[in-house]
Amino acid sequence: MAAKTNPFQFIQQTRAEIAKVVWPTRREVLLTTVMVFIMASLTAVFFFFVDFLIRTGLEILLGAVG
Repeated sequence: MAAKTNPFQFIQQTRAEIAKVVWPTRREVLLTTVMVFIMASLTAVFFFFVDFLIRTGLEILLGAVG
């Protein structure tokens, strides 16, 4: 059975843990945000071309059969 912690101890422990967190700088947040947008854009372009190739291949295949 787990030991119970009173609310005051819980708040103290929570503050102690939050004090250990290393928050990112404004520049780090900006850079990682830009990287996410770049990677999302590259992924969108990649899947656009994959979809285009599959659709074109199916149209050719179905055009030859029908």
